[in-house]
Amino acid sequence: MAVASTVSGATSYIYSRRVVSHVRTYNWPPLQLNFWIFVMLLASASIMGVFANFILIQDQLLLPVPWYFPYFITVSGITILFIMGLFWLIANRRLLPAIVMIGAFMLFVQWLVGLIIVGIQLWGPNGSVQSNCNLHVFDVNPTGQTERTMAWLMQRSICQSWQLVFAMALTGNIFLFWIMIMAYQVFADS
Repeated sequence: MAVASTVSGATSYIYSRRVVSHVRTYNWPPLQLNFWIFVMLLASASIMGVFANFILIQDQLLLPVPWYFPYFITVSGITILFIMGLFWLIANRRLLPAIVMIGAFMLFVQWLVGLIIVGIQLWGPNGSVQSNCNLHVFDVNPTGQTERTMAWLMQRSICQSWQLVFAMALTGNIFLFWIMIMAYQVFADS
């Protein structure tokens, strides 16, 4: 748009340019996305809590900490950071399906490694956690207010925590795969 003005016989033009920016938005299904966020936060926090407790137990028993305890704590922390990043993108209306697909795929691979190692430890061929739990914990049932009963309750809690970690790792992998499918559908629909 040009505006002409005349000053003492000379004509000058002032040009103004209007910048039009069109922000493409994607329609994410809000209930599914919120449910996904809730489940992933639940799975990540559960795994972080259980493995942090296991590290404390290993330290108290003066045993070395297996590599997969801090690994899965780190992966769960990265997942929580990813979800916080999604919140920021949602708040700025910039949640792109490509970002979600790439981030979810990277997390899927990391969670899959964690799921495999937890599965090997839980049901592995030699001295697995589940076989030890079946032999020493689930096949006995002490009662009364004794140290033996308290020790058994702690052992049962540890065995059930391993089962929780496996369930949450499996759930996390399924939900990461699901968010990749959801992101593709959001991209295809717009």
